[in-house]
Amino acid sequence: MSLEFLISKIKLNNFLLIGRAGVDIYPDPPGTKTEDAKNFVTHLGGSSANMGVELTKFGGRCSLLTRVSNDALGRLALNQLDFYSVKRDLIKFEENESRISFAIVESTTEDHQSIIYRHKAADLFLNKEDIDFAKISNYDCILITGTALAAQPSRDAVLYALDIAQNNNIPVVMDIDYRPYTWESQDSAKAIYNKAAEKCSGIIGNDDEFAVLSGNYSKGLNFAKNLSSSCDLIIYKKGEKGSITFTENKEIKKGIFPVRPLKPTGAGDAFMGALIGALLNNYDIEKAIEIGSAAAAIVVTKVGCAPAMPNLEEIIKFMKTNTINLGEK
Repeated sequence: MSLEFLISKIKLNNFLLIGRAGVDIYPDPPGTKTEDAKNFVTHLGGSSANMGVELTKFGGRCSLLTRVSNDALGRLALNQLDFYSVKRDLIKFEENESRISFAIVESTTEDHQSIIYRHKAADLFLNKEDIDFAKISNYDCILITGTALAAQPSRDAVLYALDIAQNNNIPVVMDIDYRPYTWESQDSAKAIYNKAAEKCSGIIGNDDEFAVLSGNYSKGLNFAKNLSSSCDLIIYKKGEKGSITFTENKEIKKGIFPVRPLKPTGAGDAFMGALIGALLNNYDIEKAIEIGSAAAAIVVTKVGCAPAMPNLEEIIKFMKTNTINLGEK
């Protein structure tokens, strides 16, 4: 495959997201610490759901494949997906004692706390039968998040989906999305991520996440660069220092849009959703990276993740009044 092939498949606008939907609650008003809260607001969460929300705001047509708990919170997530126009006809209820992924997230950067409940999360019970039900070959581009690889049976289900995609020449873009509390060990994460990476056309992650794939923080950047020999698009994010994108014949360094954040969460989901959305809307890769960075900057200034996802018009307006910095040379 090639970057041109990946972008051509993105432009067909027929996406399958594999990952999680969750429920996030935020102490209200913004700035309130969890232990001091008297009121909370509730929003859709979960990395794949958030990406789907952002992608739909760019005109993307996407279906989410996951499992949710058969209770009021699971149904709340489904209703929220409907509200944001993310297709959820592939989602099944998990009937055991599992619960949907649930997070309490503070809208503050000072001594910020995100309390996340993922023990026996419903999405981690995705299985191979769910993959067969989804008919992977009907889609033109698959977007996955690494949290879906963290535990069984979801791990084997996702690897099975990647095999089907590879056999049908369907590109896969993976957001590494490493959450150590859901993995049995970092060594296990390294092995499984690398197995998945062999079947991906694009991989997006930050410096800490590529350190997991390489096994050593100091080797993460070179590891990412070397991956570009077999992967069409690698984006190595460095937080406030910007990002480096590696393609088969190009290295692109970009900065970020400095903002005063309200919270530290949601930026990665916004970046990937907006990046894919920008490519869908005929922007070249360099401009798409900038649009992704702008979306990430906007999201961290607002309450929530899904409700904070900006549309293309908002992003272009933001980019006209804010300047991207040079990042790290």
